[in-house]
Amino acid sequence: MPHVSIEYSPNLEDAAGIQGLCEALRHTAAGLDIFQMTGIRVRATRVDHYAIADGDPENGFIDISVRLRGGRPLAVRRAAAAALFDAAETHLADLLAARPVMLSLEMRDIDPELSPKRNTVRDHIARKKVRDE
Repeated sequence: MPHVSIEYSPNLEDAAGIQGLCEALRHTAAGLDIFQMTGIRVRATRVDHYAIADGDPENGFIDISVRLRGGRPLAVRRAAAAALFDAAETHLADLLAARPVMLSLEMRDIDPELSPKRNTVRDHIARKKVRDE
């Protein structure tokens, strides 16, 4: 895990390079010891109905939500959140310099007692790796 969900205003879709942002976050998460690569999910949803600050149509937002199974120390979660936010800021640097954008990230725990999972991705990756060798 983690589940990384991005919500964004449609006025930023082209300028933000949303698919590139997804990949930047996936790549960063895969490089962190806190996450297993085979559990990483990054998805983005355009939010067509929104209202921001003074109503200026140039205002935009990108909200990143990171959910992960509970039990990790706060310092580890804090470092992971900072790394993901830094990756987003780096990817979006030109946009953030040019436009009014609200960029946010929140990391929260999923209660493992209330969140059953089944992931066959790791099985398929292992089989693919054996075939490729």
